[in-house]
Amino acid sequence: MSAADQVEVEVHPDAATLATSVAGEVVRRIEDAQARGEVPQVGLTGGSIAVRIHAEIGRIGPESEVDWSQVVFWWGDERYVDRDSDDRNARSARSGFLDALGVDPARVHEAPALDSGLSLDDAAAAYGQEVREHGAGAFEVLMLGVGPDGHVASLFPGHPALAVDDAVAVGVPDSPKPPPGRITLTFPALRRSRAVFFVVSGEEKAEAVARALAPDGTVEETPARGVVDPGADSPTQAIWFLDRPAASLL
Repeated sequence: MSAADQVEVEVHPDAATLATSVAGEVVRRIEDAQARGEVPQVGLTGGSIAVRIHAEIGRIGPESEVDWSQVVFWWGDERYVDRDSDDRNARSARSGFLDALGVDPARVHEAPALDSGLSLDDAAAAYGQEVREHGAGAFEVLMLGVGPDGHVASLFPGHPALAVDDAVAVGVPDSPKPPPGRITLTFPALRRSRAVFFVVSGEEKAEAVARALAPDGTVEETPARGVVDPGADSPTQAIWFLDRPAASLL
């Protein structure tokens, strides 16, 4: 089955309902993986919708069958700021559910922060090496937001990082949205996922969603198209979780 045959679209009335649905599906997939005897690895994202999802996981997590001490967490990208900066994607997840649910800190793999003293490139290389050493070969679930320009993680339209195929993670020193310094997983790393959840809320992202799901288009213009290659056989399932405003141009 081609990746194109495995793309699903779910449209929810609003951002709150969307977040509830995504959180429930993430928890269910973690439960299923643990029932198979696996230690699931989950890729998290950032942004306002992620804050809602984190809060909902924190709410339903204690009542689930998940052993939260046996789940491994990563991020698809991270802002290169100090570890306790409000801009850090990881800080949102820590406060939203990781700290409250008893996740083993050794299984939470944050990218290095600015106050680590590493250069951006060295920090990206260190994160890539951590994925190689502690990753299980694939994410059980990878969550990705999509920007109004069609970017995913910190892979932006027209950026040289789109073409990187020989590294797990790269530094992006010139992000078109602040803060400028980012660490991002590359397409080859993002594609190593059993399921990718594209989570998109808001009318300002409707055009990017429509471009990403259109029959024709380029990854250079809309990087979200590059996570799951529709022209190749792939085990990856892609689910687009949208609210009505984000789906308004489909």
